[in-house]
Amino acid sequence: MDKPAFSTIRSSLIGTVVMVCSVGDEVAEGSVVAVIESMKMEHLVLAMFSGTIQSVMVELGEGVRDGSILVELKIGSTQTERVLDASRSTSPHLSELRDRVALLQDDARPDAVEKRRARGLRTARENLDDLLDAGSYVEYGRFAYAAQRARRSAEELIARTPADGLISGIGTVGGRPTAAISYDATVLAGTQGQRNHAKKDRLLDLVARQRLPLVFFTEGGGGRPGDTDFPVVTGLNTEAFHAFASLSGLVPTIGIAAGRCFAGNAAIFGCCDVAIAVEGASIGMGGPAMIEGGGLGIVDADAVGPVSVHVEAGSVDLVARDEAHAVALAKQLLGFSARSVEPGMADPIERLETILPLDRRRAYDAHDVLAALFDHESILELRSGFGRSIITAFARLEGRPVGVVANNPLVNSGAIDADAADKASRFFQLADAWGLPILSLVDTPGFMVGPEAERTGLVRHVSRMFVAGAALSVPVVALITRRGYGLGAQAMCSGSFVAPLLTVAWPQAELGGMGLEGAVRLGFKRELDAIRSEEERAQAFDAMVAAAYEHGRALNVAAHLELDDVIDPLDTRRIIGQTLDHAVNLGLAEPRRRFVDPA
Repeated sequence: MDKPAFSTIRSSLIGTVVMVCSVGDEVAEGSVVAVIESMKMEHLVLAMFSGTIQSVMVELGEGVRDGSILVELKIGSTQTERVLDASRSTSPHLSELRDRVALLQDDARPDAVEKRRARGLRTARENLDDLLDAGSYVEYGRFAYAAQRARRSAEELIARTPADGLISGIGTVGGRPTAAISYDATVLAGTQGQRNHAKKDRLLDLVARQRLPLVFFTEGGGGRPGDTDFPVVTGLNTEAFHAFASLSGLVPTIGIAAGRCFAGNAAIFGCCDVAIAVEGASIGMGGPAMIEGGGLGIVDADAVGPVSVHVEAGSVDLVARDEAHAVALAKQLLGFSARSVEPGMADPIERLETILPLDRRRAYDAHDVLAALFDHESILELRSGFGRSIITAFARLEGRPVGVVANNPLVNSGAIDADAADKASRFFQLADAWGLPILSLVDTPGFMVGPEAERTGLVRHVSRMFVAGAALSVPVVALITRRGYGLGAQAMCSGSFVAPLLTVAWPQAELGGMGLEGAVRLGFKRELDAIRSEEERAQAFDAMVAAAYEHGRALNVAAHLELDDVIDPLDTRRIIGQTLDHAVNLGLAEPRRRFVDPA
């Protein structure tokens, strides 16, 4: 079909003509020949062919209707090449956006990055890039800057205080949706500004609504007194601390502290389910300025709260060699909290047959039992330098994630003191909040006793184990490996041997209401005192202890149904694994809403 000689160009809507070509104008196909304003918007009318304007039927300012003829175009070749309308080119707004995005990147502030390098530390964005799956992070509030317009120009604040010193958003870790927040120590020392508090509030609300795990890099100097743009007297109505603490028991929270972490930043770190400190960090509820201001002397920032102090005090759960190691630990923890089953290898089960000393009085390191029982490289021990007579750890048993509480006879003969009780009680809460079944490995003479122990507030501290154990909603399996005596053994079993789903013992286990020697001295005091000869009294005592041992042997206890079973060590993995599988199928592993005690 031949091309028509003329093209009539009409309006497609009601409006007012604000631009129209003139007679004789040459236009290219796709060029604008008229602009109609309608409902406060300008609508372009384009030429369908190249040619020359033959006649114009409207004037500027004239109202037109749908179908009104605007111009007639004589179709033909022209010297005018097709030119895209200017409104379709890159807008200045888009250019401004791209410029602002560029200012958020580390390479926009090489001096700040170099200072991090000099301290052996990474930038906030490098840590987040390492943690999150590539390309998965959706950042919130990235264009905020410090609320200091009364002191500094907007241009300076945009360039020097990107994101107001806090990066927040949601991405994935191993495909699992995860929230991640990081203070940026290169921006105003990672302090807590008015706008970054608001950013936290926004993201914490999303975390609670979507039940997302959260990893928080908490390095920074605490509250920022230099913000001027909002009327603030005390700032004590800030909601971030309440909002973050409200996540405890609701979603897994993991804190990472490198460098200097003081005041409000340290409070956030202390609220986390699991707190990871990077070697060289200094963590404290007040930095040097606050310490000096309180008349407490001049203290170097790195001496405020070194990691070694927090390990001994139990205020950090894990110590990382560097930030890369901290991120790797966080990923491992997220795998446990997701309750994902992963294939794993373990030592030959035969190792368990000879793992304990033949001499019932010989101390041994319970870490060896854990290494033999659980999958290789799956054990992640928490608070290893605190309350050391009890080991608390996450581990995998034939791929299944579990929480582990184990007495360690190498420390205090496995007796449970105040610190160990606090450590176990908190771990009960943590495993329950994360929905992980608990395996309790029992080898204890009971609670620590004596005047020195009582000065630690022992009565209250050890009683926490009963309260926390009774509140558990996740499955518990108890294994008495060697000694299960007194209240301490009961506390290791959620308060009673009938509280766990399964309470079993290895054949060499011995059990009793208290230690054998103490039980004999207390229960048979009259008979022993009646024997005049010290030699005969000692022989009688030994005979009574031997009889008590026979009476408390695992097989005899099981015969009286005070144990569910006595098992061959070679069957340990199978029996525990099957019990946990049955429990999960029954739906008993769903966590209930409780907070996790920070201490």
